[in-house]
Amino acid sequence: MLLAGSPDGQVSSNGVIPHHADFPRANLLKSSSASSVRAGADEQLLIQVLTPALQSPLLTLARRIADAGCNLAEARVATIGTEISLMLLATGAWDALAKLESALTKLARDESLRLVHYRTRPRENSSHLLPYLVEVVAADRPGIVARIVEFFSQHEISVEQLNSTHYQAMQTGAEMFQAQFTIGIPSEIHIAALRDDFLELCDGLNLDAIMDPVKF
Repeated sequence: MLLAGSPDGQVSSNGVIPHHADFPRANLLKSSSASSVRAGADEQLLIQVLTPALQSPLLTLARRIADAGCNLAEARVATIGTEISLMLLATGAWDALAKLESALTKLARDESLRLVHYRTRPRENSSHLLPYLVEVVAADRPGIVARIVEFFSQHEISVEQLNSTHYQAMQTGAEMFQAQFTIGIPSEIHIAALRDDFLELCDGLNLDAIMDPVKF
């Protein structure tokens, strides 16, 4: 007996389509799952460059990443003194990153570039860390950053980002220091107690500081 719609047009003696009739659907699900795995299996390449600010290689690097078939997932660019610092994270398939690595090796022959690159892995889930922003302003003197970072380290708090600078106050000409820390506070830490301890430290160092949650 034949039945339209079954893979070979057959049914069993009890009139039930054999189980292998589900094969096309099962194969489709497997194919979809495999595609999802491949899509999430991109590797990562971290690129760090230091070069004179007037010769920024940002455009060149962005083009090399795109030409290799990779994606520029993250970027950090900062001018420090007369130099410019770039940190770029490229993602892509293994062969695309290999192509990019070859292009970067050639680019690194430029003596004005201090360029390093290496494979890295995605960061582990850090949802247990609460993002907070700390801002500090004070009269400039040595050791401020060291004391603040020491406090965070003692409390197992990660410093995710740090931007600091010194400047001359427009009104008085005093040499000033300013810093912004983005930190990750473990969720089990009591925030109010931590803030009190931190502000007590800043009072002892004669620093003006605030600690507030990061708002997106």
